[in-house]
Amino acid sequence: MTDICSLTLTALTGALQNKELSAVEAATACLERIAATEPRLAALLTVDREGALATATALDKEGPDPSRPLWGVPMTIKDALSTKGLRTTAGSRILENYVPFYDAAAVERLRAAGAVILGKANLDEFAMGSSTENSAYQTTRNPWNTDKVPGGSSGGSAASVSAGQCFASLGTDTGGSIRQPAALCGCVGLKPTYGRVSRYGLIAYGSSLDQIGPLARTVEDCARVLDVIAGHDQRDATSAPRPAEDYAAALQSRPLKGARLGLPKEFYGQGLDPEVRDACETALRTAEAQGATLVDVSLPHTDAAIATYYIIAMAEASSNLARFDGVRYGRRAAPINNLEELYVRSRSQGFGQEVKRRIMLGAYVLSSGYYDAYYRKAAQVRRCIRDDYLAALEQCDVLLAPVSPVTAWNLGSHSGDPLQMYLMDAYTLSLNLAGLPGLSLPVGLGAASRMPVGVQLIGKAFAESELLALGHSLTQALPPLGTPAL
Repeated sequence: MTDICSLTLTALTGALQNKELSAVEAATACLERIAATEPRLAALLTVDREGALATATALDKEGPDPSRPLWGVPMTIKDALSTKGLRTTAGSRILENYVPFYDAAAVERLRAAGAVILGKANLDEFAMGSSTENSAYQTTRNPWNTDKVPGGSSGGSAASVSAGQCFASLGTDTGGSIRQPAALCGCVGLKPTYGRVSRYGLIAYGSSLDQIGPLARTVEDCARVLDVIAGHDQRDATSAPRPAEDYAAALQSRPLKGARLGLPKEFYGQGLDPEVRDACETALRTAEAQGATLVDVSLPHTDAAIATYYIIAMAEASSNLARFDGVRYGRRAAPINNLEELYVRSRSQGFGQEVKRRIMLGAYVLSSGYYDAYYRKAAQVRRCIRDDYLAALEQCDVLLAPVSPVTAWNLGSHSGDPLQMYLMDAYTLSLNLAGLPGLSLPVGLGAASRMPVGVQLIGKAFAESELLALGHSLTQALPPLGTPAL
């Protein structure tokens, strides 16, 4: 069973379709792996053993179906995505007992494609964090070193993939929350273009920033999941009305030879850890050896990106989380004497410290007298940041940059300093402001820390096929990262 968990998603789908493995065998192997690793990892908030085996048994009775590209593939889902009949908490006490009556659009498409949902992955509460230490329930650990963070907010998803608990996972990326944990845990993570994947059924944090995407072990595995979840959804007003592409089929369409890779000088300056820089240099030299050309580019408004992002994200969080008031669903404080007390006590008991901080800051920047000084100005700078990316991408095919300024840090080392934690997203959050796609790739281990290092490829809007193809070529040319000795 352990050998099954070491397969890639692509290899597993071949074995399942050829009847070399059954769906029940694949699900059982993952459930056994979860049982063996969860006490140390705490990657999952809910494990649906009975539901997963029931789904796998039903699939085996029907037999392999080539028209269902993820037939029998065990996956996990970040607990910010609604799953029908399966508890969905967003990592918060305010939704501790919430069981949705519907699936998120991306989950619907996974089920229709034959995927087996094993359970729900841990996250920073309402996806607000960079280390998965802000969950109301448990702290997830990095499979490469359980004294380290897995990144966040999709840390549970990244850890479950890296540890072999599943073959892929869905995460969400508001300011780097797919790419950063993928980099810190040594797997592949894709933030699609805003609007490429429906947000219907996603518990919102920042509605103009959030995007759902896959985490997996290889670029090809990510492409296969994106093939399923991408596409227009009329239930989501921000879903792009354009057809999805065959991303897996396009992997061989764009070799590195002849590609122009832009290097944003602002991402390679002060603050980049030496071992991260060294691993990135190895990736750059590898790309050059494969025939790529490196081009220096600039993103002049990078210094303003962190402030811009947090003003916009916190403002949107304040608005989105106003619905959790103890009246309609979620935690309801008792006993209470009046409506105001219901609001205050329900929200005070249900929300964690980081969520409260962001709600308060968001309410402040939206308040009368401060809206123009903060939110309106941030929206204007956001346009400048997007224009910087578009201008840089006119000079090259894709940008190549580090994902995180450091490798995974020790648990608790930044939890008392929120400003230091916010800086961990310095290389990722500007892409969400621009709404462009980014692909995180593992490129090696830090020389001193022996922890994974990732780089991100950044492309033009809806250019996921090109990103995935170039990422596939680069990872094929690099030595394999290996697997954590968990």
